[in-house]
Amino acid sequence: MESIGVLTPIPMYSGLEEELEKRFKLLKLWTAPNKGEFIRDHADSIRVYIGTSGIGADADFINALPNLEIIASFSVGTDLIDLELCKERGIRVTNTPDVLTDDVADIAIGLILSVLRRISDCDRYVRDGKWKLSRDYNLTTKFSGKTVGVLGLGRIGRAIANRAEGFGCPIIYHSRSEKQDVKYKYYPSVVELAANCHILVVACALTKENHNIVNREVIDALGPRGVLINVARGAHVDEPELVSALVEGRLAGAGLDVYQNEPNVPEELCKLENVVLLFHVGSSTFETRVDMTDLVIRNIEAHFSKKPLLTPVV
Repeated sequence: MESIGVLTPIPMYSGLEEELEKRFKLLKLWTAPNKGEFIRDHADSIRVYIGTSGIGADADFINALPNLEIIASFSVGTDLIDLELCKERGIRVTNTPDVLTDDVADIAIGLILSVLRRISDCDRYVRDGKWKLSRDYNLTTKFSGKTVGVLGLGRIGRAIANRAEGFGCPIIYHSRSEKQDVKYKYYPSVVELAANCHILVVACALTKENHNIVNREVIDALGPRGVLINVARGAHVDEPELVSALVEGRLAGAGLDVYQNEPNVPEELCKLENVVLLFHVGSSTFETRVDMTDLVIRNIEAHFSKKPLLTPVV
């Protein structure tokens, strides 16, 4: 398979690049001074494209690669890939579900604790020497026993719910349809979900229908004592409305791993002490990157060996 061209758009996990270089002809788009010219020069040899959570493949990009056979996404999300065009052209698409579920669920709980107990702010308080000068630090908020609303009860949503149950938290949820195999209370709308929980966790897949699903009405339903946690996609949340709610005190706090225009984060958010900001690191552990690499490689090898794909999307 050494002659098969594999295109990567940006620097990725070094282990993935090493494994790709061992098996295929790895083409690194980001190293080219002129990316358009690079794609034109190598278009005929590119049979594999590695997508990411932030860089997909639109129609223009796909149509520029006449011999593309498979898009292997190094993430669980495929919302930035033109799946309909892939179906039309017979291009296979895979992703990396399951292997990153635990990490994303862990980081969601970490964000909840950090926002409610002001862990990041307490850390700065010590580092800045303020503890030596005064012990008059405001009380924080308890997590245990708070009602957690999960928006999207898929693999990651269920894992978050399971962890929150360990803190004695009642779990409620909204999904595209009610799940028959869970004991959690279902709410038919996101507004109702937000109105009945203390902490709203966004954990659903991104679709055309749920862009800005967390809008002003949802934020206001969550209210001035509510906390929003987003470990899904930035486009799920109406970011300007979130910013104004936090600045105006209509929302108690937020923990964010994703944003609408990554890596650009609204400056107002960076100034708020009741907001914890991560940089899309939900699945960023050594262990999970190894597992994701293995899944990407095995999907590509399965395709060219005429075997069933491990995690097919298209």
